[in-house]
Amino acid sequence: MKTDIEIAQGAELYPIVDVAGQLGIKEDDLELYGKYKAKLSNEYLKSIEGNKDGKLILVTAINPTPAGEGKTTTSIGLAQAFSKLDKKAVLALREPSLGPCFGIKGGAAGGGYSQVVPMEELNLHFTGDFHAVSAANNLLAAMLDNHIHQGNEKRIDTRSIVWKRCVDLNDRALRNVVVGLGEKTDGFVREDHFVITVASEIMAILCLARDLKDLKERLSRIVVAYDYDGNPVTAEDIRAVGSMAALLKDAIKPNLIQTLEHTPALVHGGPFANIAHGCNSVIATRTALKTADYVITEAGFGADLGAEKFFDIKCRFAGFKPDAVVLVATVRALKYNGGVRKEDLSIEDVDALKKGIVNLEKHIENLKLYGVPVVVTLNRFSSDTEAELKYVEDFCRERDCDFALSRVWELGGEGGIELAQKVLNTLENKKSDFRPIYDAEAPIEEKIGILATRIYGADGVVYSPKACKQMAELNRLGYGKLPVCIAKTQYSLSDDATLLGRPEGFEINVREMYVSAGAGFVVVVTGNIMTMPGLSKNPAAYNIDVDDDGRITGLF
Repeated sequence: MKTDIEIAQGAELYPIVDVAGQLGIKEDDLELYGKYKAKLSNEYLKSIEGNKDGKLILVTAINPTPAGEGKTTTSIGLAQAFSKLDKKAVLALREPSLGPCFGIKGGAAGGGYSQVVPMEELNLHFTGDFHAVSAANNLLAAMLDNHIHQGNEKRIDTRSIVWKRCVDLNDRALRNVVVGLGEKTDGFVREDHFVITVASEIMAILCLARDLKDLKERLSRIVVAYDYDGNPVTAEDIRAVGSMAALLKDAIKPNLIQTLEHTPALVHGGPFANIAHGCNSVIATRTALKTADYVITEAGFGADLGAEKFFDIKCRFAGFKPDAVVLVATVRALKYNGGVRKEDLSIEDVDALKKGIVNLEKHIENLKLYGVPVVVTLNRFSSDTEAELKYVEDFCRERDCDFALSRVWELGGEGGIELAQKVLNTLENKKSDFRPIYDAEAPIEEKIGILATRIYGADGVVYSPKACKQMAELNRLGYGKLPVCIAKTQYSLSDDATLLGRPEGFEINVREMYVSAGAGFVVVVTGNIMTMPGLSKNPAAYNIDVDDDGRITGLF
């Protein structure tokens, strides 16, 4: 059996000019990055503003398990299936982070015969967007420290600096560092911190900005520190906005590549969903809506994280109204939620399936709270039995969800035809009445409580003394009317990764909160979630190599 990278490297790619031509995009509208990658020009983006929007389909999933779910693979396979049905479809996906590529996850370009290509380039440096985000982030950090060194005109309290440096790799040793050691000219000695690039507010801003003008306005609002009177000091205050925007002027343009079956894919931006808002860029999604009849996008991790933030943050800011949701699961993952060990998941166990399917049930209920019709799909494995598949199908139909089996990993677009037809049926026969689950004007505590009780199923919320103090301060400064972005483990509906299925009788523990004023939300940190991951005992980096001809191996 071929690996993902072997399949991708053996594929015949169309020149990106030809892929763009499927959407009516001319070569002059492209900024080429070699033969198979391109950015769309600002002129082209402006030219399509008046076009009618296509249908917006979100692909999300149950909580991730070691058994695998295949959300991105399903997204790609579904888009390929739409193309096989002669529907004009475009993918709108996130770019992979180097952290997971070299960490525990490996590549993130789909899998099997449902991948976006060139796979190796996408998973590594791609068009340099993430490097631009890192550079802009760290330029702001350098200018902040230089402002303090050069006299501290804004009276910054060095004990109240909140801006962190970043790097797009898992590096636990950088979570807490000391800077400014050495001579007086080496800066002011203070504690500093790093986050992974995909958790940087710059990444969130890049993905939520409508255009370059909006990008600069958002950059200007970034809070980097507080002065001795407790007032926020912004990126604009230390005169960093113009230079940061210069680093991001190309990164803000969406990237065009293709699937293995040559369906166009706009891949742009990449915030994590467990520590950030988990969606690709507004610009890429809006561009896709203006160029195709059907847009398939995905949001990170389970629906309690990615889908919630897609609805309550991205759609709220961008004015998007999703038409349908595809909820991805596997029989194996549901049995894992039912208590089956990973090594026993290939054995038929309908009783465990019945116990674990409550995780799927909760996600269905949550998605319906937003008024969007749901289609459930199972990525089929060879070990799945007819009894198990029928139980899940009946379970979904009883909850008024269309249901389809998916074999897109094995068969590409052909394996997604059934799913595509069910999605089309849902679009034609079920009206979406999308609405966010909370009022952004509500108090911070009320918004957190709504998500904790209605989405996660918690009994309530417990706040640390630090979080209480921070919440009061955010309200005083006028940030209380922003949406909330909750940082939480992806492995459970709760903030405890070990609580599988549909936990009950638990509380959400809020450790701290802070404002991302440029992005436009308040970040709420729960449990033991960290914004700088570490490498595992056997990271994926061990298996990645490049041969004498420059051919990459081991990037699965």
